[in-house]
This record gives sequence, C-alpha cells and structure tokens, in this order.
Amino acid sequence: MALWFVFALMTVAAVFAVLWPLGRTPRADRDGRETAVYKDQLAEVERDKAAGLIGPREAEAARVEISRRLLAASEAEAGTTSVSLPFRRFVAVVALAGLPLIAAGFYLELGSPTLGDFPLAERTRSVAATDRLDKLVAQVEAHLEKNPADGRGWDVLAPVLLKLGRFDDAVRAYRNAVTYNGEKASRHADFGEALAAAAGGVVTADAKNEFERAIALDPEEAKARYFVGLAAEQDGRKDEAATIWRGMLDKAPRDAPWRELVQSALLRVGGPAMPKLSEETIAAAKDMNAGDRDTMIRGMVDRLATRLKENGDDVEGWLKLVRAYMVLGDTDKAKTALADARHAVKDPERLRQLNDGLKNLGLDG
Repeated sequence: MALWFVFALMTVAAVFAVLWPLGRTPRADRDGRETAVYKDQLAEVERDKAAGLIGPREAEAARVEISRRLLAASEAEAGTTSVSLPFRRFVAVVALAGLPLIAAGFYLELGSPTLGDFPLAERTRSVAATDRLDKLVAQVEAHLEKNPADGRGWDVLAPVLLKLGRFDDAVRAYRNAVTYNGEKASRHADFGEALAAAAGGVVTADAKNEFERAIALDPEEAKARYFVGLAAEQDGRKDEAATIWRGMLDKAPRDAPWRELVQSALLRVGGPAMPKLSEETIAAAKDMNAGDRDTMIRGMVDRLATRLKENGDDVEGWLKLVRAYMVLGDTDKAKTALADARHAVKDPERLRQLNDGLKNLGLDG
C-alpha cells in the first residue's frame, strides 16, 4: 500500500510540473501597454527635435534605441499570446489524464503488478525450510529419547543426520538401527559410511568391519565394495583396490549411478584409463550430459576398433582399445580385443611389447 502511495505522489508531482507554467498569466497580458509606451516615446522624440531641445544626431540615436525596444516588445507579445486558451486546456487534459495512463501502460508492460510478496518469501524460503527440518529432527530425537527401541525411527533419522553433517550423531543412529532392526547389508554399509565420515574420510577398522559384514550378507553391495577398495588404497594396496573396483565395473549395468565414481577411483590408483582425448574432443564433451558423453566415448572406441582391423600392427592402439573396454565394463569385448591383437601382431618384438602392456593392465601376458 505504501508503494502505491509513493507512486501516486510521483504522478501528482509530474502533472503539477506540467500544469504550473500553463497556469501562469503571460507577461504580455500583464504589460499590455508596453508597446504603446514606446510609440509615445518615439512621438516625444520627434517633438523635442522640432522644438530644438535635442540635435538631429541625438534624435536619430534615440529613435533607433526606442525602435529596437518596441520591436522586442512586439515580438514578445506575439510569442506569448500565441499560446491560446484552448491549447492550454488541451495540454492540461493530456497532463492530467495522459501521464498517468502512459505510466500505467509502461508498468503493465515492464513491471509485475500481479506479483505479491514473492521476492521476500523467496529470500526466506530456504531459511524456513532449514528451520522446519531442524524442528522435525528435534522432534524425532525427542521421540527416540523416550522410545529408544523404535528401530524404524532410527532408520529414518540416521541418513538425515549424515546429510546434515552430524556424523557422530549419525553413527549413534545407525548403530541403534542395526541393533533394533537387525542385520541388513545396506544398513551395515550405511553404518560404515557414517563411521568413515566421522573419521574425516578415513576407512577405520570399525568401518571396514561394517563393510565386510555387508559384503558377507550381500556380495554385490556396491557401497561396501567401493569402501573396501578405498580402505585398500588408503593402506597402500593399490593393486588390490584396482582389482576390487575393476570387478565392480565388470558386473555393473551400464546405467549404474556409481559407475563414474568407481572409474575415477580406478584411474586414481593407476588402473586402466580411457584413450587420451584431444583438446577439441574434451571441449566438445564439457557441455554434454552423461548419456551423450558415454555415447561419444563408445563411438570413439568403435572407430578405434575399426581402424585396428585395418592396421593390426599398432600395439599402442590395441592396448588403448583393451583399456577402454575394461573401463567401460565390456569384459567380453576386452577379451575379444586381446585375442584379436595377438592374432594381428606378427612381429616378435611388437608381440613382446603387447604382452608387456597387457601385464601392466593386470591381464595375462
């Protein structure tokens, strides 16, 4: 409401600024006899010249000056009287009605008259959401303090505490979840993740025990297998970590959400890498989504395989192809490429280089 009041005052001020000059009485209307005075002065100069009171030169100079003033006064009267009363009324109507209408038109086009208090609500929305979440967490915690054996409550609370960064509280919640809900592979894996997070990302002995327990319950538990590989990496057993992660990729579906994470971890420990991409290809891939990027990479790998069928002596190319298939999780294609490479490479020295490269990839040379 206050904003509209300010707008109204601004409109009134603009209209007043236009009407004020139109409402003033023209100077010529107040001084209508100015030209008559100058005409009388000219006549008086002629009379003084005839009576010998002034000389011809003085008379001529006086006539010139008075004539100049008379001409200026006549022009001023003509200019001010040209603004007629009907015209001033027309301008007044335009100022009173036109300015507000024009301003309203611009506001409707460029402004947001139907927008309420959304900007203020938007600024406070995230804070309000956080406050509501904190209140809900506090309510659940209060409930569990009174009902510590409510296993379902601990199951609900634990992941929320982990996401909020309350790692010690998350550890306690997961421990209670395991205690009151019984053993489950995913529950032990989550418990181990909380223990590792509380230790600053280090897979401690307790965390590793939880991951191993999860794998014992479900050998395909992805989170537990990844962290067991991470524990091996942190202990300096990079080959063991690479073996674990490579095994995950071999059995993983192509759309597994953790595939990219495991691939990055495998590269970190010196596992098989993808063929090196050109700067142009890297630049083109930056704006792609994961699906398009995967399609592009597989297209490159297929082109490499086609080229190697025509030029089978390219040992480095065969090694790149085998590495690519291993990273993509296409184990069968990697084995086929390995057999094709050994069949295509005839030179003994190149064959030795191929076998050495395959040994470095962890394959039988």
